[in-house]
Amino acid sequence: MKSLPTLLGGAALLAAVFFGAAHMMTLESEQRAMLKELQDIKGLLRARPAAPAAQPAARPDPSVIPANLSVSIGGAAVTGKTDARLTIVEFSDFECPFCGRYSRETFERIQHEFVDTGKVRYAFRHYPLESLHPRALKASVAAECAREQGKFWEFHARLFKDQQKLGDADLKAQARAVGVDPDAFGRCLAGPALAKIRKDQDEGARAGVTGTPFFFLGVVQKDGAVKVLNRLSGAQPFDAFKTAIDALLASPKPAN
Repeated sequence: MKSLPTLLGGAALLAAVFFGAAHMMTLESEQRAMLKELQDIKGLLRARPAAPAAQPAARPDPSVIPANLSVSIGGAAVTGKTDARLTIVEFSDFECPFCGRYSRETFERIQHEFVDTGKVRYAFRHYPLESLHPRALKASVAAECAREQGKFWEFHARLFKDQQKLGDADLKAQARAVGVDPDAFGRCLAGPALAKIRKDQDEGARAGVTGTPFFFLGVVQKDGAVKVLNRLSGAQPFDAFKTAIDALLASPKPAN
């Protein structure tokens, strides 16, 4: 005959097995319920109409000119006759490939046909896109230092001719090639030219520059600023600029 402790131990074991089995059944039941709920949710999601795709924000149309928009050319590098009927203001980035293409393929033709003939005055302002082009800001500063010695346009042409050469040593070599004084150039690189670049960036953003190159076409007012009559964005072909320029030259001159 089994002892009482043995009988009690056996009963405890049977109880543990029973409750363990019951617990497992409960867990399985809960898992089945959760699975059914997930399947129901999945069915509802499938039945729900697809949400419309998010539309990208529309970029401002450069041809829509805000009323009384003007752009300063004070302190900018300028070429052409002061009494030219029309003025073009370019905001540009020396590392931007589209700016380089425009400079090499279109700017020289505009200069030959419109600037050299006295019809257009041309101004260059800086708009380095630093998040995309890490060497653009330093190149703009260097161009301003070349401008202090009367060599901006020569320096401008060399930078856009080979945009792979925009490192510190390259900029100094380009400066020597156009004939600037290297000591004065070196001192200028650490001087106030950066403030000039920041001013250009601020003015460009205010005027609606959305990328580079960006162009404002207009007439100079009595205060020296350019009243904007048209805007062009991107490295458009020469014919696009010619069409816009010819139209403005043929139209009556607006009152200041």
